[in-house]
Amino acid sequence: MQGSAVLFSEMTPAPEWEGDFNKWYDEEHIPIRMGAPGFVGAQRYLASDASKYLAVYELASPGALSTPEYQKIKQQPSDTTAWMLKNITGFTRYTCEEISSVSKDGPSAIEAPILYAVWFTVPQDRLADFDDWYNQDHVPLLMECKDWRMVRRFNVVSGEPNSYNRLALHYLSSADGLESPERKKARESPWRAKLASESWFSGAYAVFNRHGKRHVGQQPE
Repeated sequence: MQGSAVLFSEMTPAPEWEGDFNKWYDEEHIPIRMGAPGFVGAQRYLASDASKYLAVYELASPGALSTPEYQKIKQQPSDTTAWMLKNITGFTRYTCEEISSVSKDGPSAIEAPILYAVWFTVPQDRLADFDDWYNQDHVPLLMECKDWRMVRRFNVVSGEPNSYNRLALHYLSSADGLESPERKKARESPWRAKLASESWFSGAYAVFNRHGKRHVGQQPE
């Protein structure tokens, strides 16, 4: 149920049709995609501070979004799908390819109830240093926290509305981990402080709670 790439997509429905939105998402929007080649699975989340919904689609590769089957789904939406996509707000859509993954629990860590997403736009000439810091310093310190189950890092292949090129998905058993001594230590490390002194070092952060069941698609052979 875990792919080597993800499609990260957020949508915010109006309160008066939020129930219809969720029914459509769970019973039509995701299931039809689970039948397309390369769609391995999907999990929905709800932002901790707003009615913003997130779907993380697990893909065998970014190429799953280029197949004839998926293009037909995109180009021939149902009337309900067309209406929903026209009327939602807060839309984001990012295609991301995994570059590293560290887990305490193996594949089961993807079921963690809290997802913490961190985005960065890193200059090309600073990517190597940024990746080294994240992999060698930041992730090991975070993983010392009992609530930190997995960290997956991605290169952002394409997306909108922002020009990010790095995404980290942190899977936690409790949001308490975000206030833990281990996270504080990770955020105060000398290596991070050195990078944080550079003008480009400004991340975007969001916390999500798992929402609903995990959907399973076509498993890679």
